[in-house]
Amino acid sequence: MAEDTPTHTAAADDLADWGEAMAEQGLAAAPAAAAAPEPKAKVQPAPFAELHADQDRAAHNEQLDLVMDIPVTLSVELGRTKIQIRELLQLAQGSVVDLDRLAGEPMDVLVNGFLIARGEVVLVNDKFGIRLTDIVSPTERARRLA
Repeated sequence: MAEDTPTHTAAADDLADWGEAMAEQGLAAAPAAAAAPEPKAKVQPAPFAELHADQDRAAHNEQLDLVMDIPVTLSVELGRTKIQIRELLQLAQGSVVDLDRLAGEPMDVLVNGFLIARGEVVLVNDKFGIRLTDIVSPTERARRLA
């Protein structure tokens, strides 16, 4: 029985040491403080400027102005096909390559590789151009990017 007493005393001393350490840090009072109601903080509205539809458009236009001078690559795609390297090496001037589109079908207009419209070829002052016949909606363009 004499052996149990020093162990019990050591455990009690450890508990006392922990109690003192927690009291020094204010942790012993925490449970009592949690039970007491805290005073209510004063809540005030944040001082933000009021937004109007005109201001929103102006800010949107300023943001668009930042990107207006960025160059993009616009290309018109007549069609596509897959051929073997053997056939590619046999191409010469006057060769005909079959494409996946029919004659008279609208061509794709791509900006940086993304479809934005379809159109038909026109001749303007001895130069080729494209008349846009169908423009992809902004929501459809955004969906394709995602």
